[in-house]
Amino acid sequence: MKILVVEPGKHPYEKEIESTLKEMQKIVGGRIQALYPFRDEVGVVCNDDGISLQMPFNRKIDEECYIFGTFFLCGLGLEDFTSLPENLMEKYRKRFYSPQFYTASGVYNLPPERYRLLMVKLGELEGRA
Repeated sequence: MKILVVEPGKHPYEKEIESTLKEMQKIVGGRIQALYPFRDEVGVVCNDDGISLQMPFNRKIDEECYIFGTFFLCGLGLEDFTSLPENLMEKYRKRFYSPQFYTASGVYNLPPERYRLLMVKLGELEGRA
Protein backbone atom coordinates (compact mmCIF):
# COMPACT_ATOMS: atom_id res chain seq x y z
CA MET A 1 0.00 0.00 0.00
CA LYS A 2 1.35 3.45 -0.93
CA ILE A 3 1.13 6.04 1.81
CA LEU A 4 2.35 9.57 2.49
CA VAL A 5 4.48 9.71 5.65
CA VAL A 6 4.71 13.00 7.56
CA GLU A 7 7.43 13.18 10.22
CA PRO A 8 8.07 16.13 12.55
CA GLY A 9 10.56 18.57 11.05
CA LYS A 10 10.63 16.94 7.60
CA HIS A 11 8.94 17.20 4.23
CA PRO A 12 6.37 14.44 3.56
CA TYR A 13 7.50 11.42 1.54
CA GLU A 14 5.86 8.52 -0.23
CA LYS A 15 6.41 5.01 1.10
CA GLU A 16 5.28 1.53 0.14
CA ILE A 17 4.26 -0.58 3.16
CA GLU A 18 2.50 -3.85 3.88
CA SER A 19 -1.12 -3.30 4.85
CA THR A 20 -0.74 -4.81 8.33
CA LEU A 21 -1.43 -3.42 11.79
CA LYS A 22 2.16 -4.19 12.82
CA GLU A 23 3.59 -2.17 9.91
CA MET A 24 1.29 0.78 10.62
CA GLN A 25 2.20 0.74 14.33
CA LYS A 26 5.89 0.69 13.40
CA ILE A 27 5.50 3.91 11.38
CA VAL A 28 3.65 5.85 14.08
CA GLY A 29 5.59 4.37 16.99
CA GLY A 30 2.77 2.63 18.84
CA ARG A 31 -1.00 2.22 18.94
CA ILE A 32 -2.71 3.66 15.89
CA GLN A 33 -5.61 6.06 15.76
CA ALA A 34 -7.39 6.90 12.50
CA LEU A 35 -8.83 10.35 11.84
CA TYR A 36 -11.00 11.47 8.94
CA PRO A 37 -10.77 15.28 8.94
CA PHE A 38 -10.98 15.83 5.16
CA ARG A 39 -13.75 15.58 2.59
CA ASP A 40 -11.46 13.44 0.43
CA GLU A 41 -11.43 9.67 0.94
CA VAL A 42 -8.29 9.95 3.09
CA GLY A 43 -7.40 8.55 6.47
CA VAL A 44 -4.88 10.21 8.78
CA VAL A 45 -3.22 7.50 10.86
CA CYS A 46 -1.28 8.66 13.94
CA ASN A 47 -0.16 7.45 17.35
CA ASP A 48 -3.12 7.27 19.72
CA ASP A 49 -0.86 8.27 22.62
CA GLY A 50 1.28 10.91 20.87
CA ILE A 51 0.71 13.62 23.47
CA SER A 52 1.01 11.43 26.57
CA LEU A 53 4.20 9.87 25.15
CA GLN A 54 5.54 13.43 24.71
CA MET A 55 6.13 12.95 20.99
CA PRO A 56 7.18 16.12 19.19
CA PHE A 57 4.55 18.35 17.65
CA ASN A 58 4.19 17.55 13.96
CA ARG A 59 1.41 19.38 12.11
CA LYS A 60 -1.80 21.29 12.65
CA ILE A 61 -4.55 19.49 10.75
CA ASP A 62 -7.29 22.05 11.42
CA GLU A 63 -8.33 24.47 14.16
CA GLU A 64 -9.14 21.66 16.57
CA CYS A 65 -6.71 18.91 15.57
CA TYR A 66 -2.97 18.86 16.22
CA ILE A 67 -0.82 15.79 15.57
CA PHE A 68 2.13 14.84 17.77
CA GLY A 69 4.58 12.28 16.38
CA THR A 70 4.79 10.76 12.91
CA PHE A 71 1.58 10.18 10.98
CA PHE A 72 0.66 8.96 7.53
CA LEU A 73 -2.12 9.47 5.05
CA CYS A 74 -3.73 6.61 3.16
CA GLY A 75 -6.73 5.94 0.97
CA LEU A 76 -9.99 4.48 2.25
CA GLY A 77 -11.47 1.25 0.93
CA LEU A 78 -14.85 -0.20 1.76
CA GLU A 79 -13.53 -1.97 4.86
CA ASP A 80 -9.86 -1.10 5.17
CA PHE A 81 -7.08 1.31 4.29
CA THR A 82 -5.79 1.39 0.72
CA SER A 83 -3.08 3.12 -1.27
CA LEU A 84 -3.38 6.88 -1.42
CA PRO A 85 -4.28 7.80 -5.04
CA GLU A 86 -1.62 9.83 -6.88
CA ASN A 87 -3.78 12.97 -7.13
CA LEU A 88 -4.35 12.94 -3.35
CA MET A 89 -0.70 12.05 -2.71
CA GLU A 90 0.31 15.27 -4.47
CA LYS A 91 -2.45 17.36 -2.86
CA TYR A 92 -1.48 16.38 0.68
CA ARG A 93 2.26 16.47 -0.01
CA LYS A 94 1.75 20.16 -0.86
CA ARG A 95 -0.53 20.77 2.13
CA PHE A 96 1.94 19.31 4.65
CA TYR A 97 5.14 20.27 2.80
CA SER A 98 6.48 22.72 5.38
CA PRO A 99 7.43 21.41 8.81
CA GLN A 100 5.65 23.27 11.59
CA PHE A 101 6.72 24.52 15.00
CA TYR A 102 4.20 24.94 17.81
CA THR A 103 4.38 27.76 20.36
CA ALA A 104 1.88 29.29 22.76
CA SER A 105 1.42 32.15 20.28
CA GLY A 106 0.70 29.95 17.27
CA VAL A 107 1.95 27.41 14.72
CA TYR A 108 4.69 28.45 12.31
CA ASN A 109 5.92 26.90 9.07
CA LEU A 110 9.69 26.42 8.89
CA PRO A 111 12.10 24.89 6.37
CA PRO A 112 13.54 21.57 7.68
CA GLU A 113 17.03 23.06 8.14
CA ARG A 114 15.70 25.88 10.29
CA TYR A 115 13.50 23.46 12.23
CA ARG A 116 16.56 21.29 13.03
CA LEU A 117 18.58 24.33 14.16
CA LEU A 118 15.75 25.49 16.38
CA MET A 119 15.40 22.04 17.96
CA VAL A 120 19.17 21.95 18.62
CA LYS A 121 18.99 25.38 20.26
CA LEU A 122 16.01 24.33 22.39
CA GLY A 123 17.86 21.17 23.40
CA GLU A 124 20.84 23.29 24.45
CA LEU A 125 18.58 25.54 26.52
CA GLU A 126 16.86 22.59 28.20
CA GLY A 127 20.26 21.05 28.96
CA ARG A 128 21.28 24.18 30.92
CA ALA A 129 18.21 24.16 33.13
